[in-house]
This record gives sequence, structure tokens and C-alpha cells, in this order.
Amino acid sequence: MSGGAVLFLGPADSPLLAWLRSRGGEVVQTDQRIDADFVRAGGFQAVVSYGYRHILKPDVLAAMPEVAVNLHISLLPWNRGADPNFWSFVDDTPKGVTIHCLADGVDTGDILAQTEVAFGPGEDTLASTYARLQAEIQTLFKECWPSILAGACPRLPQVGEGSLHRMKDKETLAHLLADGWNTSVRALEPRARR
Repeated sequence: MSGGAVLFLGPADSPLLAWLRSRGGEVVQTDQRIDADFVRAGGFQAVVSYGYRHILKPDVLAAMPEVAVNLHISLLPWNRGADPNFWSFVDDTPKGVTIHCLADGVDTGDILAQTEVAFGPGEDTLASTYARLQAEIQTLFKECWPSILAGACPRLPQVGEGSLHRMKDKETLAHLLADGWNTSVRALEPRARR
């Protein structure tokens, strides 16, 4: 990497953080809430958000470098926001992973790369489908990172309304999650709940 450091917004134990660091160049990691002063002071070349649990305010986004992306485990515009894996089964929407530009709004930025994911036999719980989506987004990021960093990925606006879910939206369906992460995704699908 050339230029300034990369800011990684997400957990310190993320495999993508280790991968970014193995590529050379400085990578600064935080999972804490950041402000615009932090971003400006860092002089970052790029920002990667993956597993970051805070909404970025407009002034923070305005301070970001041109390359500022989020990795989301849904096929946007479907299942923006919280628990995208859960909602893709509950709402029977397309499943997949997306790398998109950070923007004001929850998971609303232009799409840089995405992959639709079909689940096979043996991928039948929230845990197994989540693990597959995590593997897919990491693979997609590793394949696309050089182009993203170079600003060579076409930016495609999200088309269609899609869907958005907040954490509280899941509360009325908590009864479906008696087995937690081991809950069968088939039990979440609309036809199983009739």
C-alpha cells in the first residue's frame, strides 16, 4: 500500500485486520466510537468498516477519505441494518454479501462489489449460514481490495427500495430463536411460520 494508513473499524481479532496488516503499510484499528477530529488527525488513505457496532455521524463521514467502505453480509439493498442473515430467511429475500461505500444512512452507499450466496445441505442453522456469509465477504474483500484501494471499482447506486431492520425489529420474533444460533433457518422462513 502506498500513502497513509488504513483505518480498520471493527474488532481486533478480525481475520481481515490480520490480512490487511500482512499486506504491508500501517493499519490503525479501533472498535470504539470515533469522531471527525480522529479521522482528520489520522490522515487515513482508506477506511474499512467490518463488524463495527456504531453508526457514523455525518461530520465523521464528511472527514473520511475517498476510499471508505463497509462490508455487509446481505445482498443490498435487501436487509440493511441489523441481523441481515436472520432477516434474509424471515423475509425470504435474496442472500449474499456486499461491499459498499460508507454514506449517510444505514447501509445505503454505492455498491462496489457483491456476491449472491445460495446455501446447500448442511448449511441449515443461523450459525452455519452466518459462517458462510462471513467467509464469502472476506473472500470478496480480498479479491477486490486492490481495485477498491486504487479507486478502480465502479460505484453502482443501490436500485430498489430493499429493506431495513433495526435491532428492536427482531423482538416480536424472539420466540422463533429458542435454539439461539442453532435455530434452523427453515423454521424462520415464511412458509414454516404459517
